Amino acid sequence: MAVAYKNAKLAGSGTISTYATLYSTGAATTAVLSSITITNTGTADRIFRIGIMGSAGTPAVASGEALAWDFPLSPKDIITVDALALGNTQFIRCSSDSAEVNFMAFIAEIS
Repeated sequence: MAVAYKNAKLAGSGTISTYATLYSTGAATTAVLSSITITNTGTADRIFRIGIMGSAGTPAVASGEALAWDFPLSPKDIITVDALALGNTQFIRCSSDSAEVNFMAFIAEIS
């Protein structure tokens, strides 16, 4: 097994219902995320969402795909989500109500 260390970065989508992929594993890849940090670089309150799912679609709360949903983030604030494991073909999908929200993941990818 080979382990590759990576950082994944994503700027917020600007519309809470528009999602982008922060990171995904391939069919033959698993990963351990030491953390995801979410930062509000702006001067206004913001909200964000993070979902973990098996496709690049829209996370569904009813299906248990929501990790953080409409979570508030104050100006200049940083929130950290610790220790996540992803199996094969998993996607971390993120959205926010502003492009001033940044997402960053710190990953050990196993293939």
